[in-house]
Amino acid sequence: MLGLFLTTLVGQSVSGWYSFNSEQTEHGQPALAYLHYLTTGHFLESVFENWESEFFQMGLYVLLTVWLRQKGSAESKELEGNAEVDQDPRDKRNDPRAPWPVRRGGLVLRLYENSLVLAFAGLFLACFVLHGVTGLAAYNQEQIEHGQETLTLFGYMTNAQFWFESLQNWQSEFLAVAAIVVLTIFLRQRGSPQSKPVAAPHSETGK
Repeated sequence: MLGLFLTTLVGQSVSGWYSFNSEQTEHGQPALAYLHYLTTGHFLESVFENWESEFFQMGLYVLLTVWLRQKGSAESKELEGNAEVDQDPRDKRNDPRAPWPVRRGGLVLRLYENSLVLAFAGLFLACFVLHGVTGLAAYNQEQIEHGQETLTLFGYMTNAQFWFESLQNWQSEFLAVAAIVVLTIFLRQRGSPQSKPVAAPHSETGK
């Protein structure tokens, strides 16, 4: 996945560079070198805009699956009873194999037992702000070229353009998660941990 990520990121940067320089030529502006393009709002805004939606979707998915269930879905915990992930880690405080935060307890453990969601929340917020900062740079550059007024960061992040960019990505992420939750009720992929066993009935919940 990291290999695919890097390959597609490079592909995005190269295609974005060609597209950007094509627009520059049409407007009588000088073309940019590839490395210079990588520092522009045109490229960085598109990157952080997408990362923001991914981290938001994954963090929310992790959080909602703590409480919500979907009958028959491989992505859901069983409808009744407690799963292994529901066990109180404080019962393992004296286990020498337990992670250090579990053995330490207190606030450290409280943060550790919610660390996955906190990490996704932090990544989302960082990308959300970087989306705003880099998008502002691209927006203001375009405003200057057309002789229009520029915006502050707050002005841009409350602008319809910023929310159009964010919401168009968020909705696609939520649709993708809903699709895998529902499709795993009826469809199978032999050998995949994201699927129920091929012979499992549709009504069976969980992996």
